[in-house]
Amino acid sequence: MSLQARIQDVFNEPACDKNQAKDAKAKKKGCSKPLTPGAAAGGCAFDGAKIALQPITDVAHLIHGPLACEGNSWDNRGAGSSGSDLWRRSFTTDLTELDIVMGQGEKKLFRAVREIVERHAPPAVFVYSTCVTALIGDDIEAVCRRAGERFGLPVVPVNAPGFVGSKNLGNKLAGEALLDHVIGTVEPDDVGPTDVNILGEFNLAGEFWMVKPLLDRLGIRVRACIPGDARYRDVAAAHTARATMMVCSTALINLARKMEERWGIPFFEGSFYGVSDTSDALRSLARLLVARGADPSLIGRTEALIMQEEAIVWRRLAAFRPRLEGKRVLLNTGGVKSWSVVAALQEVGLEVVGTSTKKSTPEDKERIKQLLKDDKHAFDAMAPRDLYALLAAGKADIMLSGGRTQFIALKAKMPWLDINQERHHPYAGYDGMVELVRQIDIALANPVWETVRAPAPWDGDGRPPAMASGPTETGAIALTRRKFAGTTADDMGEC
Repeated sequence: MSLQARIQDVFNEPACDKNQAKDAKAKKKGCSKPLTPGAAAGGCAFDGAKIALQPITDVAHLIHGPLACEGNSWDNRGAGSSGSDLWRRSFTTDLTELDIVMGQGEKKLFRAVREIVERHAPPAVFVYSTCVTALIGDDIEAVCRRAGERFGLPVVPVNAPGFVGSKNLGNKLAGEALLDHVIGTVEPDDVGPTDVNILGEFNLAGEFWMVKPLLDRLGIRVRACIPGDARYRDVAAAHTARATMMVCSTALINLARKMEERWGIPFFEGSFYGVSDTSDALRSLARLLVARGADPSLIGRTEALIMQEEAIVWRRLAAFRPRLEGKRVLLNTGGVKSWSVVAALQEVGLEVVGTSTKKSTPEDKERIKQLLKDDKHAFDAMAPRDLYALLAAGKADIMLSGGRTQFIALKAKMPWLDINQERHHPYAGYDGMVELVRQIDIALANPVWETVRAPAPWDGDGRPPAMASGPTETGAIALTRRKFAGTTADDMGEC
């Protein structure tokens, strides 16, 4: 299938309610939006494909394009690995102008695959196309086929050059690459009635490790967590699972639906953020597995585990409630966190005064409306100056967002907590909920905020000079003027 046909197939997503509500003409056009030149960095289709696949830990991820398309991948995302760190290394063909002019791109790609195989011996190599190599017409699929035959391992083409669309489209194209070349290629000899897949879970800061012990205690085996802390053979055997939980629907809904169509694996969307959502996710997994032939006692054991864990977590959270109840939170994130974190924060008495829905599906937005009782606290996109104005006016006590907007809160002299992919603390599961509340408490109680809000010793009202009325002179400028008052240019010489 050509790239254009693949994109149209991804846009025609039956599992997306928004897509099915369109007429035939609008459905054919799809959900693509033209990218603003210069504003697509970090949000193109290539970036989305690499995000969706890179946490597969033992695979070598090779970027076919100029060096700048890859950069340094060592710590650009906080996904955790319990095994190989090969996924964190930067592999790129590093195409130069001379390579492009002389048509050396495909040969250089083949040599790069050979070097990776000889040095690292990975179970598979994923090759990502980029804008440059797609524009010059390099056939990465043909090269990958030839390299796979030559070196005796899967070499998987991921055809998602940046210019074809947004990061979300890249997520879905990555799912298509797994369907076409990976899933279903390995038949394990230990298939069980309680095997499950977890899709759209990236194990950021190792937070899936907060949930997996709960599943282990229930006897539920995670056949494949895609992509968080995954192994190639686990992903290749994902078609043998009995049920699938989809954590981030905007990323891999096409993968979940097509796995259900091809192999009959039912799926549901859930969240591991918050006490109630974690409990609901465990119940849903248990019900699906029992419906597909697992021991009926699984449902009773799941309820017993939930009762035990909830009693512990509520006792631990009670210590934070007196300090946090009534505090106002501004949530500037997207996707599954736009609604799941809202519910989690409300459970401990925090008030959500606003949440971003920029990367949320219509279903996510409906959940937000139900949680917040209306939609006036949900904003699709808010300019930085508006976020700053809201924080500076004291309408929120803390902002939870990604690293790119932290400086808005810092400029407003308000607490901020990282909740996106760069974070260093896990927030999933029962223990993760306690950690989230603990970090919010630490941020709010930090004495630095009282210090930075206090007037500076040289300013009477603490306001910066630009905010004062009139061109008054303060600080070092005034001191210098008083020191040299009455001094002529001759007295100062050549200083």
